[in-house]
Parts: sequence; C-alpha cells; structure tokens
Amino acid sequence: MIYRSLFNRILVLLSLLLFSQALIGQEEAAVDIEAGKSLFRNKCASCHNRNMKDDLTGPALGGVEERWADYPREDLYNWINNSQKMIADGHPRATELWSDWGPTIMNNFNLTTAEMDNILAYIDDVYTAVPETAVVGDGGGATAAEATDYTLWYVALAVILALLALVLARILSNLNYIVQAREGDAPVRRKTIAETLTSKGVIAFVIFALVVLGGYTTVNNAIALGRQQGYQPEQPIKFSHATHAGLQKIDCQYCHDGARRSKHSVIPAANTCMNCHKAVKVGSKYGTAELTKIYASVGYDPSTDTYIDGYEELSESEIEQIYKKWIADTYVKEKGTLDTEGEDLIEDQWEGIVTSLTDPELGDNKIQGPIEWVRIHNLPDHAYFNHAQHVSVGKVECQTCHGPVQEMEVVGQYAPLSMGWCINCHRQTEVQFEDNEYYKSYEKYHKEIANGERDKVTVEEIGGLECQKCHY
Repeated sequence: MIYRSLFNRILVLLSLLLFSQALIGQEEAAVDIEAGKSLFRNKCASCHNRNMKDDLTGPALGGVEERWADYPREDLYNWINNSQKMIADGHPRATELWSDWGPTIMNNFNLTTAEMDNILAYIDDVYTAVPETAVVGDGGGATAAEATDYTLWYVALAVILALLALVLARILSNLNYIVQAREGDAPVRRKTIAETLTSKGVIAFVIFALVVLGGYTTVNNAIALGRQQGYQPEQPIKFSHATHAGLQKIDCQYCHDGARRSKHSVIPAANTCMNCHKAVKVGSKYGTAELTKIYASVGYDPSTDTYIDGYEELSESEIEQIYKKWIADTYVKEKGTLDTEGEDLIEDQWEGIVTSLTDPELGDNKIQGPIEWVRIHNLPDHAYFNHAQHVSVGKVECQTCHGPVQEMEVVGQYAPLSMGWCINCHRQTEVQFEDNEYYKSYEKYHKEIANGERDKVTVEEIGGLECQKCHY
C-alpha cells in the first residue's frame, strides 16, 4: 500500500510536468518557430525587413503564404530555393515578382521543406501576433518586433520541477527510512523537511544554481552592453525624415555626404539645411517653430533674407526681438491679425528656441552655435566601420542597416549593429563584381564566374570575416 501510494504521487507529478511542457510546446508541435527565427536572420534578414510589414531591399514577407495561395505550396518552396529558375520557366507569380523587384536577385538556398516551413511560421508569427517595428512622431521609443515571450511558462516549469524535486527527495527519505526500519537501523527521529532543505547537499546545490544563473545573466548583460536597438531620442529640432527623404525624395547622401567618401556619414551642418530653407521658410508640419531654430543657430534673419552682422555679439534680448518679429509677421500674414492665440504661439516658439539651442548644464547659455544633435548609432571604439567602403564600393543601400528611414518621423536605431549581425551580413551578401573597378584584382573569381564554376562571390570570400578587417 505504501509503495502504491508513493507511485501514484509520482504519476500525478509527472502528469503535471508533461502537461506544462505540452502547453509550452503546443505552438511548436508542427513547426519550430525559434528555428525559423534563426534561419530567417541567417538567410533572409539582410534583404527583408524583420517587422514583416515594410519593404526593404526585398518585399515585406508578411502574408507571403496568402499571396501564393493560388498555387501549389511546392511552388512557394521552389521560389524560396531557386527563384531564378522559376522566373526562367515563366511561372506567373515568379514573373510578377521579378517585374516588381528586378534586377535584384534573391540568393538561391538549399533548404529542406521543414526548414522552409519553420521560416514561414516565424514570418506569420511576427506578422500576425506581434506589433511591427514602428517609429512614432511624438518622440516615443520604437517598438521592436519580438518573438512570443515564454518566460512565464519557463518560470512555472521551474517551480513545478522544484516541487517535484522536493517531493522526490521526501519519497527517497521515506524509502530509506523503511529499509532502515526493516534492517533494524532506523534512527530514533526522522529528519524534518526543514532539516532536509538546510542540509549540506541542498545548500551546495542552491549555491551552484545561483552561480550558474549569475554567470548566465552576467554574460548576457555583457553581450548586450552598449547595444541600443530601438533607441529613439528626442532631438533639439524636430527633423522629419518622412517629410524630407520620403515625401520630398531627398537623397540620403545629399545631407549625409560623408557616407560616399569617408568613414563617417557625418551629421549635416546647418548650412546644408540653409540651401533649401533660405527659400522654404515655413514648414509644412511645424510652421515656423522648428525652422526658426535653424535660423537662430546660424544667425540668419528670415525677415530680411540676410545673415546678421556681428551676430555673436548680440545679447539674448536682441536675438529674441529679431525672431519674435519673424514669427509674429508670419502669423499675421497667415491669420490677418495678431490675436491672443498668436501671442501665446510666439512665446511658446521662442521658449522652444531657447530650450533647444542652450544647455545650462554644460555652461552653454548662448543661442548661437552648432545644433547639438543627439547621436543615435554608436559602435564601440574597438570596432572599425567605413561608410565609404559599404556605400561606394559595396553599393549597400542605406536602408539595409538603418531601416526604412524615409518612413520615420523620428529616427531610431533599426538594426542591433552587433558583431553577429555584421558577420551574418558578410556571409550572405553577394559582392557586385560586374562593372566594379575595385574588384578587378580578383582574377581567380572572375575566371571562375566566366567558366561557370561559381555564380557569385560573397563578402566572406574576399576576407570579410578576417578579424583584422574590423578589429585592427
């Protein structure tokens, strides 16, 4: 009877354990979403947006299965593994995609059906269940798309396992006591649960578990140190990339002209802004509020279309009169009269100018001077990155690393900029050999391509994974 009771208790606990594991794994019974996530990052993320809803180098992948629903699923598998063959064969859907996205060629893969199902399941999981990576216009932070969080399930499983371990320990104690009693060696008093829990063995195990947990947490935090994916600080001037790069179609390199010729992309000087805003003096979204900050920083009087002589010597009250007059004149021109609302607007906009262009904490109480933009992307000092190498030689699109900036009202860091992220990109990215003077010296690869021995060369194959390339 005693053994039957103990056996039943063990069965109940094992049933609870199996039930909890079934709950955790029920979504992954047919597919492995985590495996799909890893495959997507290694195979697809260099060209396709991770939020599954925005286009990048390639189209957004959210809803891809629905778009291929009119064709056998085997066609979708064939497209993923060898898109160019399907285009050559004249498949209707493949031809349609090529007409929209050519001449950008998707890499050929050698994925199994199970691997492709895992990728498609991960795409659908992000697309349907998790909010996309969004950049809001109110200065709030970006919300990065993440996989389903199973933390609570893991905690519940840990608690169940701890209870199971406690019960099993008690069962073993009972069994030992029964054996000792039959042999006549039973102790006078049995150990209590408290004594068992405070025994040397249990304490040693707890210390060991804490060391392992502490080490795991420390390593994870150390790896994440300095990474700030999704970081979206408020800037001194509300510059809208959605308006300039999106609506107005201004090329990224017009403002960030260092990207094509320098290690740094450079922050554009206010003089670059003035190339346009000598003529465009009232913003489409903020009116005079943000543009006047630029004028105040460089000493430009928009009322007279001239730079102010001796601007650096003017007092704050004199500067205030110049720009309040400009704001008031613009308001009257639009509304016909200066009312109470207009007076409040003038005061609010002047306060915004003072707040944005001065920093009392740094002892900076002068409105004139460079605009102190807040840096967003910041690699560690021991990592070398050259914009010109990627932009001018590699022909990498800005959006590959920075995301759909042309849609961002407030810019945030899109990519993790981690070492693994860069390495995966180098492993997957095809070097543009044709008509590229920089790669003429790679005669071996040119001959192999001409002879049909290879169809592409990746960054990895020209030394893109050598440690000294980034850590010299």
